[in-house]
Amino acid sequence: MNTQITFYYSQVSGLKIFSENGVYIGRVKDLLVDVSRPRDPLEPVRPKLTAIKVRNEGQDHIYNFEGFSFRKVNRQHGIICRPELEIPDWPLVNSLWLGENILDKQIIDINGRKVVRVNDIRLVQIAAGTYSIAVDVGIEGLLRRIGIERPVKWLLNPFSGEVPDKYILWDDIEAIDFTNASIRLSTASSKLNRLHPSDLADIFEDLDVVARHSLFESLDEEKAADVLEELEPNAQVDIVESLPVEKVADLLEKMPADEVADILDVVEEKRAESLLREMDKESSDEVRELLEYPETRVGSLMTTDYYTFLQSKSVGETLEEIRKLKPEPAHIYAIFIVDRYDHFRSVMTLGELVVADPAATLKSIMKKDPVSVFDDDRIDILADLVSKYNLLAVPVINQDREMEGVVVIEDIVDDLLRKRKTL
Repeated sequence: MNTQITFYYSQVSGLKIFSENGVYIGRVKDLLVDVSRPRDPLEPVRPKLTAIKVRNEGQDHIYNFEGFSFRKVNRQHGIICRPELEIPDWPLVNSLWLGENILDKQIIDINGRKVVRVNDIRLVQIAAGTYSIAVDVGIEGLLRRIGIERPVKWLLNPFSGEVPDKYILWDDIEAIDFTNASIRLSTASSKLNRLHPSDLADIFEDLDVVARHSLFESLDEEKAADVLEELEPNAQVDIVESLPVEKVADLLEKMPADEVADILDVVEEKRAESLLREMDKESSDEVRELLEYPETRVGSLMTTDYYTFLQSKSVGETLEEIRKLKPEPAHIYAIFIVDRYDHFRSVMTLGELVVADPAATLKSIMKKDPVSVFDDDRIDILADLVSKYNLLAVPVINQDREMEGVVVIEDIVDDLLRKRKTL
């Protein structure tokens, strides 16, 4: 067989199958592909057709596909069967039925960073075998499925109109909903782990509940925590209440305390208490302190992830300490300066620190009248402060002028957006 034949699942589903002698075998019910990953990670993923499910007189039979071949004559598709080899209907390892497990299912378009639905499946037959090469998620695939692709194209032709098509190669597909399949892709999250948590969160929010849970559990712990932090509140609650307490507690320990407090504040009280007890004591205590603040007060919005430095330290010593600490970028919008009694004295951006004289002490270069807020101040004052003074982070102190936390501009913006949504 030297001829290449390209066709779609919808064009062969239900087709009659005949032997080379013209004996009726049955109709195509489904096609099985091997989804094992290539040994070479650079090799493209092209699932090979390995079996065919045939229905005859109400009974399903599974045959090895080696005895079958497609034909295309005058735009008409057909299937010829040489001596068929029936195989038992047991769970086939690393295999998927295209119709049952992929058609009409949700998938993630890795390049497009969005959830789409499979309308059809594109296959190609070459000398080496028959392969599934792409899924069709466009309007054209849907029209083909219901048998009106050609009439619609004919109607649009005089107006130079086109039916939108959209194909996604198997290499760019992840997280197919395999809830009814006997397997899961062993590397289902390999490409997803390379996406930004915000993109992943958007994708998760578009998935149905079953697919969302299955996919979330496939992520590594660090990525899962990052995604949980970025999800909308209703999706966060769904995840937190559906997974085992032990797993959720491990994820919450990797998140900023203020983000955890926001989640537990809307979770059912009994569930929230179970999670707090499961978390390590230090993390749990931080979250409990934040939960005590009314939602209208600054303390409810602040994070306890910040860095303080003694005012007697030099600029050079401070920079060296920061290099050793290797803080997360989100935790070092600014550095906070305290005296030996741990009283807040000032705040300085990292940029200001970098350009300062390394020999100068923090006390000699810091602002003498820094902006700060009390933990029991109303949240409403924050937006005006960051706007007036162009602040990226606002230090939060108690009545004894001890540091309690910091409110970063991202949290202020998020708070304003949430309020706008409820208006």
